[in-house]
Amino acid sequence: MLKTVGKFIFMLELGFKYIGIFKKTFFHPFITLKPAYETLSKNRQDYSNKVLDYLNIEVKVIGDLPQRDKILYAINHRSLLDIIIMERVFSNSNKNGAWIAKQELFDNGLYGKFFEYSGCISVDLENKRGLLTFFKSIKKTLAKVDNMNIYMFPEGERYNGENITKFQSGASKIAKANKLDIVPVYIKGHNEELFKHAPYKEKRVVEVHIGDIVSSATLEEEYTEFYKKAQAYNA
Repeated sequence: MLKTVGKFIFMLELGFKYIGIFKKTFFHPFITLKPAYETLSKNRQDYSNKVLDYLNIEVKVIGDLPQRDKILYAINHRSLLDIIIMERVFSNSNKNGAWIAKQELFDNGLYGKFFEYSGCISVDLENKRGLLTFFKSIKKTLAKVDNMNIYMFPEGERYNGENITKFQSGASKIAKANKLDIVPVYIKGHNEELFKHAPYKEKRVVEVHIGDIVSSATLEEEYTEFYKKAQAYNA
């Protein structure tokens, strides 16, 4: 019980500290989009690395991220750790980018400002006008930030099952509209349980599998094949 409380206190206190750090860039009157996203990406990665170090969790990457940018990374979603794990991966490869997140996360009174000020991009799936604004915003940002990447969970929400669940259409539509390549990513393991029992005295390792580029038209089918291979992989 004390370990659980201590973990959340650490993450919340660190999170509020980083909200202050994010705000310096988010509200900077003269910074342009490219250096803003580069700085916010670095700040998110620093936060995530501190959390993983505290939890004593390391990330092992199977495969390679593309060297070029303007990639949409399609990632499975099972755990509160998923964003933090992926920020470690992007940190190690010096990648910049933005997470696509539902508007309800931005509206949360506890951690909504963390998402807003850290450069995440909100989408309101229930609002047609909001969707139009969202797609215009993505196109504008990608046009002005040549080293930008997009990070998404195509399943839409955390899935507690053993496999993957049906993909929503957003990832494919964003990739097609902005001529982005899609790279599938699979975070292996029961990481909600891993998070539940952290921090650890001995280091724990999470495997992240990086696939080859797939088509927006067949994203779910190709991701499923990639996922099966990742599941069967033994180092």
